[in-house]
Amino acid sequence: MRRQLISSGAAFEERVGYSRAVRVGDRVWVSGTAPIMPGDADPPKTPYEQAHVCLAIIERALREAGASMDDVVRTRIFVTDAAFIDDVGRAHGDAFARARPATTGIVTQLLDPRWLVEIEAEAVILPS
Repeated sequence: MRRQLISSGAAFEERVGYSRAVRVGDRVWVSGTAPIMPGDADPPKTPYEQAHVCLAIIERALREAGASMDDVVRTRIFVTDAAFIDDVGRAHGDAFARARPATTGIVTQLLDPRWLVEIEAEAVILPS
């Protein structure tokens, strides 16, 4: 089976040695995705808006791997404050209303203090 590496072009990928996403066969794993803005600009201020940025990056990676948001079967949501889960969950629901993946919410510290949320996803591409 071929291993397809998907890059977002972030310098951090090369430095740390990871890919935005990896596809092997019908499976796609998308790395933890933070609200990283072009040119390292500040991310949006609210957890809901930051989650939408994360989900847009995830959607681009899935599309490049030949998948879609509807193929997602598992997500993990990392927030820096439990109070953010409702807003982040609303954004997650916007993106995954049809797929309804299994998910886990985790409260943790993230690498950049501007980030309030990070999301990772796993997909299985089913034949149409």
